[in-house]
Amino acid sequence: MSKIVASPALSRLRILDLSRVRAGPTCVRQFADFGADVIKVESPPGVDPNEGMGGPRHGPDVQNLHRNKRSLTLNLKLPQARDVLARLVKSADVLVENYRPDVKYRLGIDYSSLEKINPRIILASISGFGQDGPYRDRPGFDQIAQGMSGLMSVTGAPGQGPMRTGAAICDLAAGLFAALGVMTALLEREQSGRGQWVQSSLLQAGIALLDFQAARFLMKGEVPPQVGNDHPTSM
Repeated sequence: MSKIVASPALSRLRILDLSRVRAGPTCVRQFADFGADVIKVESPPGVDPNEGMGGPRHGPDVQNLHRNKRSLTLNLKLPQARDVLARLVKSADVLVENYRPDVKYRLGIDYSSLEKINPRIILASISGFGQDGPYRDRPGFDQIAQGMSGLMSVTGAPGQGPMRTGAAICDLAAGLFAALGVMTALLEREQSGRGQWVQSSLLQAGIALLDFQAARFLMKGEVPPQVGNDHPTSM
């Protein structure tokens, strides 16, 4: 696919994309579309079972998620490959990953390890349920986050029971929240000169999408119902 960007506004940034599936690539795509130099680090075939979950490499889903990116194949289970990644980290502004929280420490891409190589690096970590807590090591999927966050309970027509939204909305929102966090960290870095660790999760994103329904429950104790096509803020 040819590189067609919306503008070169972010061309001074280098992003290392170690993410797979949907939330992480969605985050990185925001930077790729605006001219950032994005290097997608892929696993060799058979190493990571999640690597090909978007379908065929030249299929519409993969081309959509990974447009405007360069690609590099590394087996990060090997010390030699981690050495190559460390050299890339020296010149990078951002590294994005969405492994289960414990995996980054085994691979040496946790924030404390990265900042020793490059104090200006920003690490963005996207997970199913956050970087700590009882569910931290569980893999996260969009439909699970939609259910656990309560988003399904307000979707659909009254009386029909919880309904999943047609789009993978928790994946997409988690990616967008992460991108917003990275942009905020980049702006802060202009003052401090140092990077930081940005985090988002699918469950957090689902709860955030409840917006006024969540506020209604927390402030008035009312459980918001399904409303179908009626505008719920008028209730």
